[in-house]
Amino acid sequence: MSSPTNSHTQISVALTLVLVLTAFVVAAVFLRDTSTPLLEKVKQRGELVVATRRSTTAVYDGANGPDGFEYTLAHLFANELGVELRLVYPQTVEQLFSDIDRRKVDMVSAGLTVTSQRQQYLAFSTPYLTVSEQVVYRVGQLRPRSLADIADGDLHVVASSSHEETLRRRRDSEYPELSWRSRRGNSTRELLSQVDRGEIRLTVADSNAVAMERRFYRHIATAFDISDSQPIAWAFRKSGDSSLRDAANRFLAKAERDGTLQRLRARFFGHTGRLNFVDTREFWRNVRDRLPQLRPWFEQAAAETGYDWSLLAAIGYQESHWRADAVSPTGVRGIMMLTRAAAKRVGVRNRSDPEQSILGGARYLKIVERKIPRRIQGPSRLWLTLAGYNVGFGHLEDARILTERDGANADLWLEVKQRLPLLADKAYYQTVKRGFARGQEPVDYVDNIRNYYDMLVWFTTTRDGPAIERLLADDG
Repeated sequence: MSSPTNSHTQISVALTLVLVLTAFVVAAVFLRDTSTPLLEKVKQRGELVVATRRSTTAVYDGANGPDGFEYTLAHLFANELGVELRLVYPQTVEQLFSDIDRRKVDMVSAGLTVTSQRQQYLAFSTPYLTVSEQVVYRVGQLRPRSLADIADGDLHVVASSSHEETLRRRRDSEYPELSWRSRRGNSTRELLSQVDRGEIRLTVADSNAVAMERRFYRHIATAFDISDSQPIAWAFRKSGDSSLRDAANRFLAKAERDGTLQRLRARFFGHTGRLNFVDTREFWRNVRDRLPQLRPWFEQAAAETGYDWSLLAAIGYQESHWRADAVSPTGVRGIMMLTRAAAKRVGVRNRSDPEQSILGGARYLKIVERKIPRRIQGPSRLWLTLAGYNVGFGHLEDARILTERDGANADLWLEVKQRLPLLADKAYYQTVKRGFARGQEPVDYVDNIRNYYDMLVWFTTTRDGPAIERLLADDG
């Protein structure tokens, strides 16, 4: 029989061996984890984990699921790597940075401004956007002209944001009396909403966000810029290997060369800023007063033709402001403003009947789309179809011929929209088959429909329901 002392010794040795073995396994796992490049880990995992935020400039709920500039760009990058994209939504800017530092995410794609302070603890990709930072106020209130005009308690900004960093730098160098309130847990969109409702006086937002949000929060306006153009980029963990960031830079360089980035910028930001205060006020009034009666017919037309009902409603609003009795000087009439010939072609007997007009307009849009070459897909197909619906397919073809003559891609709306206005210039319209056309009109037409469509999608899918109700209640 062994003594108690020997038993204790054996147990102690066994525990020591277990601890040593455990430490060895942990160290081996750690070394293996750190020795594998991040790019390889992502591919082995089959998933790119990206931290982002919900906003009109990053990720939002579109008509067919997630959409937005940052979402689309990150999704294309994931496709390039051959992996799935998984998004996470940290609640604050601080949490966004913490998640990348603690390896909870692979990268951040959230419209982050590259600043000198952030570069101390984050590694950034090649920039793909530039913005300026703007002070935003409510229309009807006194507009500040500089930071010197901002009183204590007036300015509210997102805590730990690039805006706060800029304000701190401007205070230290030029405006020692400048003060602001840091809002932890609030997004830029929430602060813009509060300015719109008159709950706070001023905030700071990026220029692209202001342009996007003015369509939804119609009382906000830009007072002045507090920065020059600032670069926007993806963020990565500063320490560790740079394999994923290097892959991102290669992807972004390719996207810049082949026009992908240009098309994305045009798709998400190229049509904003066209509507003014009166336009948006009138639109939201009609959403409240006229759309509910017409929506069932837009949905019926969508079911028949395959178009999104919100798109058909946006076309109807651009055509007639949803007025069944609308008549133009050229004789087109009804909600979808059909000509006699177009109405006859799609079986519409009474153009002033809302149901007939909406169904007929959707059918005619489908006829125009069938004329667009099948090789043209994606957003360009839709925007070219709308331009043809407005100006006539023949004039659209003339603009595409002018585009080809310039050596540009006639299958891209981004290129064709730049040549359509030339159809009003004698030096150009004399060289094409159909001659003169007011080519700027279809450009404006498509841009306006895109704005109305964005607003309707936001109205029907937004998580900010109370803000919408407040918006629609503003006019009593």
